[in-house]
Amino acid sequence: MTAQAVRVELGWHTSPGAPDVDGSALLLVSGKVRDDADFVFYNQPSHASGAVRHEGKRSTGTGTTDSLAVDLARIEPVIDRVVLAASADGGTFGRVSGLYVRVTDASNGREIARFDSTDATVETAFILGELYRRQGAWKFRAVGQGYGSGLEGLATDFGISVDEPQRPQQTQPTQPTQPYHQPQTPQQYQGATRADHRTPAQPVFPPAPPAAPPAPAPVRLTKVTLTKDAPSVSLAKQGGTSGALRVNLNWEVRKQFKGWGSKLGRAVAQHSDLDLDLCALYELTDGRKGVVQALGNAFGALQHPPYIHLDGDDRTGAVATGENLTVNLDHKSELRRVLIFVTIYEGARSFADLHATVTLQPQHGAPIDFSLDECTVPSTVCALALLTNDGGDLTVQREARYLVPERGVSPQRTIDYAYGWGMNWTPGRK
Repeated sequence: MTAQAVRVELGWHTSPGAPDVDGSALLLVSGKVRDDADFVFYNQPSHASGAVRHEGKRSTGTGTTDSLAVDLARIEPVIDRVVLAASADGGTFGRVSGLYVRVTDASNGREIARFDSTDATVETAFILGELYRRQGAWKFRAVGQGYGSGLEGLATDFGISVDEPQRPQQTQPTQPTQPYHQPQTPQQYQGATRADHRTPAQPVFPPAPPAAPPAPAPVRLTKVTLTKDAPSVSLAKQGGTSGALRVNLNWEVRKQFKGWGSKLGRAVAQHSDLDLDLCALYELTDGRKGVVQALGNAFGALQHPPYIHLDGDDRTGAVATGENLTVNLDHKSELRRVLIFVTIYEGARSFADLHATVTLQPQHGAPIDFSLDECTVPSTVCALALLTNDGGDLTVQREARYLVPERGVSPQRTIDYAYGWGMNWTPGRK
């Protein structure tokens, strides 16, 4: 394999009732991971070396893909194999059609290898292929090994410790503590009874060994999907109490536009002029209000108010990392509410031909995702999610609400009116 960096694409056909599928990678040394950090998946999307990254999902015209970026030149010399795996969420692979994995040259998109899985039945996880070193070069090999125990079984097979519910343990009866010196038995001396007052030798104990370092926390495999019937979740209950919360919005362009509209993490409409802008209205607990958006260069800040940051404006989709909207959960107590929304800046008159998946990825918790309903109105602004302070915790509410601006009213003002923010708006440019 001559490519210095490759893209591993896992793909499948979507259909009603079929389970979702997730891609992952394990970096191995002699058949095992060195520690849990060598596992790259949706809850741990980047290896510490930067050599392997989980890029996430995209919808296509007929299905879905989940991708991993692998920089072969940056893989540590001790790593001899990278296992490429898939796991089914909510069913077996026997209900997933068109499952494949393909490897392409990251520099030009040329397909290097492909493997189609066609004989799955009751498996809930698969090793589809692997990248391995041979004589100083990287090669790809198709595998097709199935697991009935899901991603948990596959991961533990390679040495990953997985966070599982703790089983109650039976406790043993407590034994009474024995003193170091038993009371002396009275001894007889010339017809009189007296206690022996001789000082016993003091026991000598070796120095206590140094405390062992705490074991690293096991990885968490849980995910949360919000629906109309279950539209909200507490971040704290999912472990998302601190660190960064990253928001990702992925768009499928159905009809009029070729290619992809993808914000925050992947390219946006690489071969079209579609420009979508991810934004956030915020209200702080001290009453201050504002907006984070590319329009007017209002990119926000993470370390001071509003504790929300948009890292740039990707207008062409040429930048592989796209845009990222991040919320600093270390200051969640200073956020009263945050409304995340998206607008069409140019390239389309409505969301009618687009379909989207929203993912909120806490740094220390399970990812939260949901799909938007199909747009049936001439909307240019869509409310995605509302984060509300609930006693110091943030609750994530799925909104998925398309709004139609009145004639001459901006999308921002339309979203403000709908949610009662009460801000004054002036025209802006970017």
